[in-house]
Amino acid sequence: MPAKIRLQRHGRKGYAYYHIVIADSRAPRDGKFIERIGSYNPNTNPATIDLKFERALYWLTTGAQPTDTTRNILSAEGVMMKKHLLEGVKKGAFDAAEAEKRFEAWKQTKESKVVKTKEQLAAEKAAAAKARLAAEVEVNKAKAAELAKKKAEAVAAAAEAEAAANAPAEVAEETPAAE
Repeated sequence: MPAKIRLQRHGRKGYAYYHIVIADSRAPRDGKFIERIGSYNPNTNPATIDLKFERALYWLTTGAQPTDTTRNILSAEGVMMKKHLLEGVKKGAFDAAEAEKRFEAWKQTKESKVVKTKEQLAAEKAAAAKARLAAEVEVNKAKAAELAKKKAEAVAAAAEAEAAANAPAEVAEETPAAE
């Protein structure tokens, strides 16, 4: 029975998430599986991966073949790197302590990259919010200026109408006095 490490689709249409499972290679995608070793949610930014590291490593060392997408996920989580280092130990290239040291160095580098990416996304989000606020302030200023202009025109029109109403009455009063 050739085992595969594959994704099993769940979720609604347009919002899928996946379980990472060990299954017989002949089983259907969403069918029977041997063991669930994690989950993958591509809907978040960055994608959320929850993985049982030791179980994934065990299945890889016993010969389970990952699919292409699952291989990328396992590589990103460091399972493939750990397997590679363990094979180096088996061949005698270096000892287990050196392999663990190299793995920890790789893990620190990866974590720093992830933190940097998250900070960059947060900064971009804050800058976008600030830009939207500035644009809204400009629109509000333009609306306030337009409203002030309309009020000034209305006050001027009212004053002009009052002046026009008062002017003929004054002229009428002056003409009889002159006679």
